[in-house]
Amino acid sequence: MKKIIPISLFFLFCHYLASGSGLRVGKQQMLKTITEGLFRAKDKDTIWVEKGIYNEQNLTINKQVVLIGIGRPVLDGEHKFQNVSVKADNVTIYGFEIRNSGISSIVDFAGIKIYDSHHVTIVNNILVDCFFGIYLQNCTNCIIRNNTMTAHQLQEQQSGNGVHCWKGDSIQVIGNKISGHRDGIYFEFVTNSIIWRNISVKNIRYGLHFMFSNSDTYAANIFENNGAGVSVMFSNKVKMFHNYFIENWGDGSYGILLKEISDSYIDGNYFERNTSGIFMEGVSRVKMCNNNFKENGWGLKIQSSCMDIALTNNNFLGNTFDVGTSGSLVLNTFDNNYWDKYEGYDLDKNKIGDVPYRPVSMFSMVVEKNPPAMMLFRSLITTLLDRSERVIPSLTPESLKDNYPLMKPIKL
Repeated sequence: MKKIIPISLFFLFCHYLASGSGLRVGKQQMLKTITEGLFRAKDKDTIWVEKGIYNEQNLTINKQVVLIGIGRPVLDGEHKFQNVSVKADNVTIYGFEIRNSGISSIVDFAGIKIYDSHHVTIVNNILVDCFFGIYLQNCTNCIIRNNTMTAHQLQEQQSGNGVHCWKGDSIQVIGNKISGHRDGIYFEFVTNSIIWRNISVKNIRYGLHFMFSNSDTYAANIFENNGAGVSVMFSNKVKMFHNYFIENWGDGSYGILLKEISDSYIDGNYFERNTSGIFMEGVSRVKMCNNNFKENGWGLKIQSSCMDIALTNNNFLGNTFDVGTSGSLVLNTFDNNYWDKYEGYDLDKNKIGDVPYRPVSMFSMVVEKNPPAMMLFRSLITTLLDRSERVIPSLTPESLKDNYPLMKPIKL
């Protein structure tokens, strides 16, 4: 069956073909190497590369061209070199297998590295065993879409990030599959960008690592079985919608770590089977609604340094501890959530519990200060302690409570 080029790319290629010319590279063609094709090409030309293995050292693109692979040609870095360097605007790379870049603790080798460029599109490529997969440096209006990035290193020092973006604006990372890298996706000093429909699994450290990046959105991604989950730090105006944070287990591991975040939204996400669904520290003015916390160690860990967090219309189902905290001062609101551990009643049948629910158990406060006490979990004494604490609160924060707990879970 012949592969069909997506409609958007079809029109893009038609535009280039109408305004430039086409060159063909292949073992049976006049142009044997991609380097020759780039030397002959002019701005707005299209270079069609036939199936084969091309061992070309650090292929440098410094013209506005479209590079299209036919039958998935291979660019092999032989574990020595960077595979492709893009140093021009309006470049498209489509349909290649890029593998075996060099590895270095000094030089950030990448399968594809984009330098100080705009309107670069990287679509439908396979990157295998590259130190960094796709690396963007000081770029704007670039698209990274429908690529697959796989690495097999076991140590952070031997692996870079799948998609690495340092200092950028209006970047789109859409529909990529990333595994085995240090961090699946890494954003630093990136603004007005979107991370959408990516699958980031089994990476050594984070599925997503996000720092000093404001006014960004990530939505409908899957972050599963990564070393430490996802980390979003030192940013504001971040929107996090309809993502899945699954199976991120281990000491110091979370579904998502939020540190020094402000003025953001967390809506419609699923946190399932993580050590902590969300760990929050130094977070302020964040709205969290319509999220599902299921079968985590802690559904939510919120430190006393957090303030103005509005937790509304969320489900807490089957978590060992629903909420954990480090202090008694609470400057946040917990209202209209469903808690499966709630044992109250609803005499007026308005689907809201008639007595408040305190999601922080006495035993969770004990474990917070003395982790080895977890060995006593599910013992009779912990049950008695928790029940007595509900009647006469002494250790748990008095003001951390849901005044209007829901009697039935929310349909998300």
